[in-house]
Amino acid sequence: MLTVGGFYGLDESDLDKVFHLPTTTFIGGQESALPLREIIRRLEMAYCQHIGVEFMFINDLEQCQWIRQKFETPGIMQFTNEEKRTLLARLVRSTRFEEFLQRKWSSEKRFGLEGCEVLIPALKTIIDKSSENGVDYVIMGMPHRGRLNVLANVIRKELEQIFCQFDSKLEAADEGSGDVKYHLGMYHRRINRVTDRNITLSLVANPSHLEAADPVVMGKTKAEQFYCGDTEGKKVMSILLHGDAAFAGQGIVYETFHLSDLPSYTTHGTVHVVVNNQIGFTTDPRMARSSPYPTDVARVVNAPIFHVNSDDPEAVMYVCKVAAEWRSTFHKDVVVDLVCYRRNGHNEMDEPMFTQPLMYKQIRKQKPVLQKYAELLVSQGVVNQPEYEEEISKYDKICEEAFARSKDEKILHIKHWLDSPWPGFFTLDGQPRSMSCPSTGLTEDILTHIGNVASSVPVENFTIHGGLSRILKTRGEMVKNRTVDWALAEYMAFGSLLKEGIHIRLSGQDVERGTFSHRHHVLHDQNVDKRTCIPMNHLWPNQAPYTVCNSSLSEYGVLGFELGFAMASPNALVLWEAQFGDFHNTAQCIIDQFICPGQAKWVRQNGIVLLLPHGMEGMGPEHSSARPERFLQMCNDDPDVLPDLKEANFDINQLYDCNWVVVNCSTPGNFFHVLRRQILLPFRKPLIIFTPKSLLRHPEARSSFDEMLPGTHFQRVIPEDGPAAQNPENVKRLLFCTGKVYYDLTRERKARDMVGQVAITRIEQLSPFPFDLLLKEVQKYPNAELAWCQEEHKNQGYYDYVKPRLRTTISRAKPVWYAGRDPAAAPATGNKKTHLTELQRLLDTAFDLDIFKNFS
Repeated sequence: MLTVGGFYGLDESDLDKVFHLPTTTFIGGQESALPLREIIRRLEMAYCQHIGVEFMFINDLEQCQWIRQKFETPGIMQFTNEEKRTLLARLVRSTRFEEFLQRKWSSEKRFGLEGCEVLIPALKTIIDKSSENGVDYVIMGMPHRGRLNVLANVIRKELEQIFCQFDSKLEAADEGSGDVKYHLGMYHRRINRVTDRNITLSLVANPSHLEAADPVVMGKTKAEQFYCGDTEGKKVMSILLHGDAAFAGQGIVYETFHLSDLPSYTTHGTVHVVVNNQIGFTTDPRMARSSPYPTDVARVVNAPIFHVNSDDPEAVMYVCKVAAEWRSTFHKDVVVDLVCYRRNGHNEMDEPMFTQPLMYKQIRKQKPVLQKYAELLVSQGVVNQPEYEEEISKYDKICEEAFARSKDEKILHIKHWLDSPWPGFFTLDGQPRSMSCPSTGLTEDILTHIGNVASSVPVENFTIHGGLSRILKTRGEMVKNRTVDWALAEYMAFGSLLKEGIHIRLSGQDVERGTFSHRHHVLHDQNVDKRTCIPMNHLWPNQAPYTVCNSSLSEYGVLGFELGFAMASPNALVLWEAQFGDFHNTAQCIIDQFICPGQAKWVRQNGIVLLLPHGMEGMGPEHSSARPERFLQMCNDDPDVLPDLKEANFDINQLYDCNWVVVNCSTPGNFFHVLRRQILLPFRKPLIIFTPKSLLRHPEARSSFDEMLPGTHFQRVIPEDGPAAQNPENVKRLLFCTGKVYYDLTRERKARDMVGQVAITRIEQLSPFPFDLLLKEVQKYPNAELAWCQEEHKNQGYYDYVKPRLRTTISRAKPVWYAGRDPAAAPATGNKKTHLTELQRLLDTAFDLDIFKNFS
């Protein structure tokens, strides 16, 4: 097996097929055309025989020359005796930590680092060098392998808190359900002993889904840079750890790389460290990727790639120093590929000999890197054997003492593993914040001012498109008439929060203009290339900044990025908008593993907002449904238990207890209120909003300023307010619905002259379910039968969520009938005529007062 030049896991005969010299290496500063065997011979004689460098694809001469100087200068890779002793001590800690865990908990999964123990000194070297260059905050993301070791020896998590995680009798006392120990994160501020500077380290919690945390780390890093004014990434940086199989196999790696140099997403360089144990669970590299290297994906962003033999600790340290210097110099991504092995199976209980017998016979013979390096230093006279053994004894004693202390732990505190603390947010003047929410309304002066800015161009000599002039004129007329449509309501919510010092970030595909050409938050000069104006940033003299940014054509990566951005501060409104609601399903991993259960698993609150355009309008199956049934199915409330409706602040306590909030507003005014409520609440929850498409320009979908003035709030339920409400005893049917279908129902009811016989109640907040308000509605109409009406198919939409909760609300005294489309596999028909036929059928069902009698 050859490891020369970074080619590993290949027989010598394979090298001729994959060794592309012009893109791989230089010998003596000259591009080589020598035969392969001669190249190998010279590399083996070179001082950097355990390092392979990929950089010839980089199209910048200065950068290429910089790399050449770092690796082709004779004698450049020199270490002092003190540096060697420090490296040995770090290897001792890394190795003995894993051995200690194996001795104490031999039958526990821990995903140890055996075979790549050099990772710990590698990371510490990157951090040391970055600290020396001015970095004071490092945000890290990694998979589970080696995580406990990183927590112990890099982040410096208290050992007793790690050890007590192995105690199966430990009582869980925090809110939430928790997570396994090798998924947890950590936040710690300490002194870097090498540079004697303060440094903050944050390791982001992650699920088992490999690489899923990559964009989350990027987003959190971007946010921390933004809030401290670090526009060049000199103070805050990120380090991402990867496995070789996941780095090559997971598409999210590619998506994350493509965010690395975009203006609104760049973090000015990430150091990527690949723990390349040359196997993916049980899969051989030849079956796991089509490229020669697992790191080839990094070439797309011109990131240099350093392949290094992890059994040569000094070569690893040198490469890590160069990687940190590269990031500090060029503010671009860089990859360190640690070519190593995995001494055990996928986990400590796994038997690797089933599938890789020859490989593991070789690994069994392999001398551990600590032993190799210690022998080398003893032979060089840098340390003697007693000094080496004393270093081992010293760390073993530390572990034993921490183990003894861990026995005193009786309660498992998940909050001790929080990766993103928000100091001061949950208290006010030293006391817990009140579980209440003030009015989300605004004065008319503020509404008018925001509306006037929204309908104008605040920059002189700026020529906008003629069609946009008409849109702004229409906005101005609405302001004069004291009304708002959807776009103006959003503008007023955003603008008012900016006035209150709340940073707003709206991201997603085409969000600057809006998929449906309704938003226009970025104006483009028609005569000057790339000259733009964001009127929202011209509202107030001392307002918070507004960031609106078109994203790359990615959902998984961008939603993960925005989730990470929202983690950094509770005093920001971070929104991600899908181009169409159903496109969120390519980001399902972020939704399922982070947004939905994040607080339960990691005690991490997050106030991210998802805007998901939704509505059945005959546009076919791919642009109709945002799949509300999926979000509702993941809500954590019990459909069969009626909560205590007399509880003080019932609505706020419901919000506090839920895992996320799901709404489908039918009016612009309510959309305005729910956006403002998201910030004014004394805690943070993810907010899922099913936003409209046709309602954006629907003449009836307007709200008056009166619905947005001081004293007004978000309406969880909008009750019937027409003739039916004046004579409730005459109402024969009470229809419940949500969203756009309300306008179809009111139009049909009017056409049938049934405004006194049928009442229509809109459920604006689906989860947490408004039991209290719906009970009042049902009691108001004692003679009415109850029906749920939706435009979605029966096995989709809201019906399966709403029906059992409505039945619980009324103590199952009446049936809850269904008026809507039949079950179907696809979200919507692709035929316009069929769409209209289905719509008429559901309206006929909703208003046929005899149709349900046959089922009674």
